[in-house]
Amino acid sequence: MNGREAIKLSLQATKDHLDWMVADFSDADLLVRPIPEANHAAWQIGNVIFGDVMLIKSEFPDSKMPELPAGFDENHGTPGATSDDPAKFLSKSDYLTLLSKSRAATIETLMSLTDDDLDGDTKGSMKSFCPKIAHLFLTVANHTTMHSGQFTVIRRKLGKPVLF
Repeated sequence: MNGREAIKLSLQATKDHLDWMVADFSDADLLVRPIPEANHAAWQIGNVIFGDVMLIKSEFPDSKMPELPAGFDENHGTPGATSDDPAKFLSKSDYLTLLSKSRAATIETLMSLTDDDLDGDTKGSMKSFCPKIAHLFLTVANHTTMHSGQFTVIRRKLGKPVLF
């Protein structure tokens, strides 16, 4: 296994973990906040998708990332974090479809590189946070884990089974 394959496994596993954590959520469940100041799962899944697209396109503008719906970045960036308006958010099915597309495009971009490319310096807006190309892809995976880990608290509030 090489570096790209290891990062690919991480990207796939973190997406699969997110899917698993919300598999029994309804569309309404996605809008539940465990406490008033916390983000609901709809915003968080959208933020993961937005993160995939923004991070990868910042370094690879020609990557084949999916087109995001109008207003998606505002609704799933910092400005949208406090919104509970269902009209600003997607269905679970639409989120998971869009996440599958963005993650597939992220992996396609990764696999188009060489292992030597992973040690290259980033040039985009995330340079100070992700100095190397490998850091950028690992940040995408870690961003997914950070958000999906928060779903355990939502699951408990909803009375759903503890999964992990």
